[in-house]
Amino acid sequence: MPPLWLERGSISLKIASTAEEREACQALRFKVFYEDGGASAGAQALADKLDADGYDLICDHLLVQDGEKAVGTYRLLRQEQLGPDQVFYSQSEFDLEPLLSAKRELRFLELGRSCVLAEYRTKRIIELLWQGIWDYVRAHRLDVMIGCASLHGTDHQALAQQLSYLHHHHLAPEDWRARAHEGLHVPMDVLASDEVDPKAALKAIPPLVKGYLRLGGYVGDGAVVDHQFNTTDVLIILPVSAINPRYFARFGAPA
Repeated sequence: MPPLWLERGSISLKIASTAEEREACQALRFKVFYEDGGASAGAQALADKLDADGYDLICDHLLVQDGEKAVGTYRLLRQEQLGPDQVFYSQSEFDLEPLLSAKRELRFLELGRSCVLAEYRTKRIIELLWQGIWDYVRAHRLDVMIGCASLHGTDHQALAQQLSYLHHHHLAPEDWRARAHEGLHVPMDVLASDEVDPKAALKAIPPLVKGYLRLGGYVGDGAVVDHQFNTTDVLIILPVSAINPRYFARFGAPA
């Protein structure tokens, strides 16, 4: 694809194209996930001040900068980038194989490791990230976006409003549904539908997750508690065919 470059005043977005830019994404992730978010860092991560894993070398990385300062990032993994013995990162938590097999003719993109510095978590930055993702999807003619999205905290009772709202209002249809692995599966329907306060739940749901929902995204069956990152993860499934067409006027049509 041609180089991705978007600008909004001093804010720019691009695909990281050098080792230094990829490291800037990893350093930003370390700050947001570990220093600010309370994730548990291993010895290597603490020494390097980087959030890094084996997927980073095969992924593309969206990088948002304010001048030269890294302020936001998103990791993008196309199905075709996986080696013969590799699986999507989210398959460590969710059983995607039935979905991938049933939709074999479609091209999947995994979105992950998303983070934005606290002072930059604005509608402007979220929309810039989404525009970058959407331009990437169109350039590679991708059909489905998937990925783990995180709610802060590991107490699913404290997250009852958010999880229950997602389950009752945005659960994927049967033919798009994937389930958390047995042994990791945490029920999301903590509250009955009539016990959920939609306004309060939506206010508490992170902006990136709300963005998926507005576009037409679904959630999978069950959540997974990630003690290392101090989060409770849900699976997002967003078929391009399910995106509300009114967004195409802002971000561009699929083809």
